[in-house]
Amino acid sequence: MWVATIDSVVDAMLRAARVTDKDRVIDLGSGDGKIPIAAAKRFGAHALGIEYNQQLVELARCYARVEGLTGKVQFEQGDIFSTDFSHATVLTLYLGPTVNLKLRPKLLSMRPGTRIVSNTFDMADWQPDELIEADVGNTRAFLWIVPARVAGDWKFTEVGGSDSFTVRLQQRFQQLESSPAAQSRLAVQGGRLVGNRMEMVVQGLESDPTTLTGEVSGDRLLLATTKARTLRRYVGAPM
Repeated sequence: MWVATIDSVVDAMLRAARVTDKDRVIDLGSGDGKIPIAAAKRFGAHALGIEYNQQLVELARCYARVEGLTGKVQFEQGDIFSTDFSHATVLTLYLGPTVNLKLRPKLLSMRPGTRIVSNTFDMADWQPDELIEADVGNTRAFLWIVPARVAGDWKFTEVGGSDSFTVRLQQRFQQLESSPAAQSRLAVQGGRLVGNRMEMVVQGLESDPTTLTGEVSGDRLLLATTKARTLRRYVGAPM
């Protein structure tokens, strides 16, 4: 069943995802094309709508032609479970909780940093990075930023120094949890991923607790800490 997204919710979703003209927005279950058209018209993005109902696809294409956006917006008839949408930088949904959960493994495998916005329906125990409250009634939406995958044992070496340590990272979606590695002097007290950006609080490195911040770069973790006005950088590699 198709239900159109309220205009103010469309705007709130796209703003929360910080859509720009550099983005590729894909709307799963695009209906009459409202979200892809808004992404192109208001934010300058290139957009694609994927819709199972061919009549709605034709209607959306008509609206895009009326708006003069056929060069920036396309609509395709297709099954969202068999369509490749991995090239999206922003993914929008209004699908229902059961469908969201069925899609979740595929969403988590997308490129880290991809922004996912769902109208009304959440992802169960994958907590959103932001709750979006719209101005109409009790309408709300959810924003997730696909996290990098860093679970496992890592060895960190100080850049330009002699210090090194190992640590075991346990990951649950964007949250990092405590688990000391074998024979490690460190334990992870907590941490968080926002796409490729990472913050980790550890015990046992300097004065407790110590916050390391940085990013995931390929198969390396590049982190730094400042204590007593001294910058220390570390490069982590999987063990």
